[in-house]
Parts: sequence; C-alpha cells; structure tokens
Amino acid sequence: MQMPRNRFKQRLLVGERQTGLWLGLPHAYTAEMAATAGFDWLLLDGEHSPNDLQSLLNQLQAIAPYASQPIVRPPAGDPVLIKQYLDIGVQTLLIPMVESAAQAAELVAAMRYPPAGFRGVGHVLGRAARWGQVEDYLQLANQEMCLLVQVETRAGLHNIEAIAATPGVDGVFIGPADLSAALGHLGNANHPEVRAAVDDAIERVREAGTAAGIVTVDEKEARRYLAAGCTFVGVGIDTLLLVNAMRSLAERFGTT
Repeated sequence: MQMPRNRFKQRLLVGERQTGLWLGLPHAYTAEMAATAGFDWLLLDGEHSPNDLQSLLNQLQAIAPYASQPIVRPPAGDPVLIKQYLDIGVQTLLIPMVESAAQAAELVAAMRYPPAGFRGVGHVLGRAARWGQVEDYLQLANQEMCLLVQVETRAGLHNIEAIAATPGVDGVFIGPADLSAALGHLGNANHPEVRAAVDDAIERVREAGTAAGIVTVDEKEARRYLAAGCTFVGVGIDTLLLVNAMRSLAERFGTT
C-alpha cells in the first residue's frame, strides 16, 4: 500500500491558490456534503467546535473519497493531541495562537519522527499507516506533514517574520477574529487598524517566502486577499451558511 500524498501541501509549496470551507458542524454526514461541493480544502475545527478525536476520525473517513483535502485545527498545540491527530490520518494541521519561532519549531518537531522530531511511534495501531500496511510509512511520513500556524496576537505579529521563516512551517494563517480582540476592537475585524495589521502581516509573511492564509465570509474581501497573494483562503463557514439560509427562508415567509 502506497503512502497517501498530501496534495494540499504540494500545491501550497508551489504557490497555487486554494480556497476552502470552514467546518464547525461536528458530523461526518455534513462533512461529506461539503466534500462534494468542490472546495480545495476543508477545515475541521476542533478549537471552537465540539469535535473530539472520534468525530474528527469519522469526518476524515467521510471526506477521503473526494478531492477536497482535510485540514484540522486542534484546540491547542499540545504534542499529545498532535500525535493522536496524526495517527488517525491528519496530514495538515492549523495550530492556533502561535506567538514565537521557538513555539513554531516545537510544533514542527511534534509532527515529525526522530531524529527530526519527537512524534511517538505507533503506526501499526494507526489509520495513518493503514495499520502498518503503508510501505515505508516511517521513512516517508515526515515529508507529507504540513504545518500551518495561526498568528492572532500582538506577540505573534511582532515575531511574524521569525515564525514564518521557521524551517518546517509551511504556511502562516492570520486569525482576524482574535487579532481584532488583541488590538482592542473585539468583534470588529473591519476596523481600519485591524485591516491594516492584517494586510501588513500578509506582506511580511510573503516577504519571508512563506504561504499566507486567512478566512473571511465576505466574498469581496476573499478576492482581495487572493489578489494580495494569499494562497490558502477560507471563503465560508458551514454554520453561517446554514443559519443564514434558514433565516432568509423564514423571513421570506414572514415567520416571526
């Protein structure tokens, strides 16, 4: 059995633009629905959604037959969680609240087997290696791992060049919601100060030679970020799409 290739990482490293959908609904059925829509990637959120290891596994299995590539965001950059996520088959992680190059380097190491890192070896128990059936999994796994780090604090902004230049960091994602709060504009990601900080961060990441990404539910803004050089952009959130569609339908029928 051959090693599963990380097509998201391959495209990211050559600078191809990829758009995706944020998934907050913690269910395999809705994840599979999203996988049929044609997005390049789907973000399975474990930070602000009620996902656990089992629900994430179920979603990975549901998405697997389709072209959309899964990215998983854990609640924190915990090496124990990272080990479990990788063992169930996650190849791309988005780690929140990264504030320094040292923290980024620690995350890189957590995703790699020794001597390049300290990921624990249990491949015969894991879906990632198809329970030991993937040829040379231990030798090939490191190169398929993709690390995206999320910068969303003042400290992260201050250190963003060093974070982006950390070997093994494949992309830097700017978190507009938490960043707006950190800058004193909670709930207002469109404040001029926040927008200026986001634009500056994207430019600094790109100057470091690293892929930049962001999420927005505003189509005009998404296209602006793509034009500015972001190569992985979330263009929608499943919960908002569903809630807004339901509200719109109710309003059209005069429901109170």
